[in-house]
Amino acid sequence: MPASEDMNRDAFASSDSVRTNGPLRHAQYVTLDEPLELELGGVLPRVTVAYETYGTLADARDNVVLICHAISGDSHVARHDANDEPGWWDIMVGPGKPVDTNRYYVICPNILGGCRGTTGPGSINPETGMPYGSDFPTITIRDMVEVQRRLLDHLGIERLLAVVGGSIGGHQALSWNVHYPERVQGTVLLATSPRLNSQALAFDVVGRNAILRDPHFHGGQYYDKPEGPIVGLALARMIGHITYLSREAMTRKFEADRLKPREVATEFEKTFSVGSYLGYQAMRFVERFDANSYVTLSLAMDLFDLGATPEQLAATLARTRSRWLVLSFSSDWLFPPEQSRDIVDALVANAAPVSYCNVQSTCGHDAFLLPDDLEIYGEMTRAFLRNLESAGKGEQPTGSSGAEALPPERRLVYDRIAELIPPSASVLDLGCGTGRLLARLKQNGSRRLVGIELDEEKVLGAVRRDLDVIHADLNKGLGPFRDREFDCVVLSQTLQAVENVQGVIADMLRVGRTCIVSFPNLAYHPLRRKLAEEGRAPRAYGWLRDRWYDTRDIRFFSIADFEDFCRDKGVRIDRRIALNTERGVEVTDDPNLKADLAIFVISSPVPGREG
Repeated sequence: MPASEDMNRDAFASSDSVRTNGPLRHAQYVTLDEPLELELGGVLPRVTVAYETYGTLADARDNVVLICHAISGDSHVARHDANDEPGWWDIMVGPGKPVDTNRYYVICPNILGGCRGTTGPGSINPETGMPYGSDFPTITIRDMVEVQRRLLDHLGIERLLAVVGGSIGGHQALSWNVHYPERVQGTVLLATSPRLNSQALAFDVVGRNAILRDPHFHGGQYYDKPEGPIVGLALARMIGHITYLSREAMTRKFEADRLKPREVATEFEKTFSVGSYLGYQAMRFVERFDANSYVTLSLAMDLFDLGATPEQLAATLARTRSRWLVLSFSSDWLFPPEQSRDIVDALVANAAPVSYCNVQSTCGHDAFLLPDDLEIYGEMTRAFLRNLESAGKGEQPTGSSGAEALPPERRLVYDRIAELIPPSASVLDLGCGTGRLLARLKQNGSRRLVGIELDEEKVLGAVRRDLDVIHADLNKGLGPFRDREFDCVVLSQTLQAVENVQGVIADMLRVGRTCIVSFPNLAYHPLRRKLAEEGRAPRAYGWLRDRWYDTRDIRFFSIADFEDFCRDKGVRIDRRIALNTERGVEVTDDPNLKADLAIFVISSPVPGREG
């Protein structure tokens, strides 16, 4: 490769950078002779599937991970060896990587309608002996998944440890759970949705029209022509590529030298650096992709729809038996985080085990294909798969213990809260941190444990403990949870950081039969003395360690203040435990002065009183 081209490749690095049109040397092929009746009508007499496998299939055939690729992907998800071409997800799949091929047998098939070995518009129509072209029927995500099911049947694989997919791959993973729920133990969704929003649909409509209106499209029958719809496909890819990036990513890539386009071989306008980038990406894409496949696959994605309302989506996913990990990316405006949260809310409504994180990222929709945020989304995937693997073998997952060394004051509080919760109780822990309390309760035999946490690093820690945890802001409410869904709701050492105190307490009392609240007591006498005598913000050993300028706490209150709150709001106090954690004792004499921490057990407002 010329040095100038190599330099441009580095400058134009993207999720597409490693993909080539070279032969798939490790691809395997299976022809499924049974006719495929399509969801929207029509029949494919037979279907050939291209797929690649990685790792070793266990004797029990219980270590299979199915990876479903995005619209421009193929079966070549990763390198097979050092001499192999790069795969489209080398950062995630391979020996020792998050999807560890030393542990799992990975299967990645090219999807139905594609152009890298699986039957699609460029395949020969047995009825005519010519490529299908525009005669290829309209297919759906369900049709793609049906082909994958038949492939697994052919391979003798009855059940998946996990199905993993991002973007349209996530649509396939969702469809597996809708149509074949009994065959899926776990599901990992990345940057996906239950259906496309109208803005995303609009970009696809424009992209397809760019192809269909290309003078060299020839009604889709261009395979025997000297030139195909290269320009239309390139324009469609340029439009699509814009949607994969975020505003932050485009600013970072192009603002500093916006009027200094790279010298690349493209006939597209390149007055600006972003123009030369898009032209370069488009020309790389048309080298390896078929325009008819782009039309077919984008339309299948646009037709995918699991429900327009929360009720419809929950009903669609009601049959799931899977455990779920859902990952969105904060700057993804093509598949925005709220759509992933819709999926999570539907799963919560069905009491399905689910963990969720909205990964803070500046990379846009392509974030799940890039290394920038791999330490979060990759490690969550690794931990989740390990948990599934351990559960299948009846083993204790690594990192699941809640018994690691803790400061004495924290251990004391966890001990007292755990004593208040009956064995086998269902528990929702608000502000669960890395899940130490939930892990402790899990060892005690609690039957359903769910955490909510705002810090993504702590969400990762909780997932590593084999817990179900949802990345969310308590101040926005507990909407998807049903009334009295949990035996106990815990808010430990978090109330002082809550903005919407009344709303959070009211939601706790709605969702839990019993609620436990613990908080540091600002009226503790050493803290009073520090403020009164030294004129300094209270800060002491134990629970108030942060300085005034770096604390997350926004409220400073006492045991007496909380008792007044409960009285004013008609909240019943069932029990109060006041602790001096520095001395490790319970305080009964003047707790507002002598205790540094309090634990309250509260329950629903007294009827007829303000709540």
